[in-house]
Amino acid sequence: MDKILVTGGLGFIGSHTVVELQKEGYEVVIIDDLSNSSISVLDGILSISGKKPLFEKLDLKDKVGVEAFFAKHSDIKGVIHFAASKAVGESVKEPLLYYENNISTLVYILKELKKLPEASFIFSSSCTVYGQADELPITENAPVKQAESPYGNTKQIGEEIISDTCKVTPSLKAIALRYFNPVGAHASVNIGELPIGVPQNLVPFITQTAIGLREELSVFGDDYPTSDGTCIRDYIHVVDLANAHVVALGRLLNNKNKANYETFNLGTGTGSTVLEVVKSFEKVSGKKLNYKIVGRREGDIISAYADTTKANDELGWKTKLSLDDAMSSAWNWEQKVRGNK
Repeated sequence: MDKILVTGGLGFIGSHTVVELQKEGYEVVIIDDLSNSSISVLDGILSISGKKPLFEKLDLKDKVGVEAFFAKHSDIKGVIHFAASKAVGESVKEPLLYYENNISTLVYILKELKKLPEASFIFSSSCTVYGQADELPITENAPVKQAESPYGNTKQIGEEIISDTCKVTPSLKAIALRYFNPVGAHASVNIGELPIGVPQNLVPFITQTAIGLREELSVFGDDYPTSDGTCIRDYIHVVDLANAHVVALGRLLNNKNKANYETFNLGTGTGSTVLEVVKSFEKVSGKKLNYKIVGRREGDIISAYADTTKANDELGWKTKLSLDDAMSSAWNWEQKVRGNK
């Protein structure tokens, strides 16, 4: 089968995608600098798939190192590019770090792909490109609005760089996958989300609060114009998300794409409020969560959930796992990580 490079392949979404790629028989090579991941994830991937992917520790900001890697692996047929800094708050404080890490690395990879006779590229994008959309659910035709953070801006700029490169490089085909909110863990509980420090996302903060690592969960605002006053997001199980990458890659490798550059929303198509996520967790775990309503958080939009029609029809992909499935797997993973299971 084809050799596929997965950058950031030991991260949360990357590791789950590697598992699904290996399940389909692809030969996988991982690049990761281990700045926000652990080498132990390789063992988790091996335990699930029965095969340890090739691994190279490399900082993609090292242009010479990237060139040397591609010289060694000139038979790569496709790249799934996850490697990026991703904390919104940190990006506001350290914008240059984010522009260097998220933009220069993308440019270096695309330069190498231009040298190949043919290459397929999947970009890890985000629904943050839409900001607070004018209409819900959000379709791929919704306008891309001014980014709320340097992180969001790197996703917008990244998409523009890929689109521009595809226009002048007939040998390159690319898809940008705009995720909504990935949650959960693999059913085996051998891989999952491993946030370093205080979690930036809701679900790991919930599970860490439930296990006693955090004193309480802050719910930012209960005065939004929603059913219970809390913000609405589209929470997609990470395994469903990983499968979408495999399907999108197959679309490019089999020349099923309708243009050199395409975009797809990846979500469930259903929005859930923060308190609905809390209730789902309490239901599947049997634990009462200690949470407190606090003031709104700057930069939070009211509501975002996907129109998944394009992904459903064009990719033939649909989510299979529920919010309860995601919360149950996230809780099982948290307990295992803390040695409680």
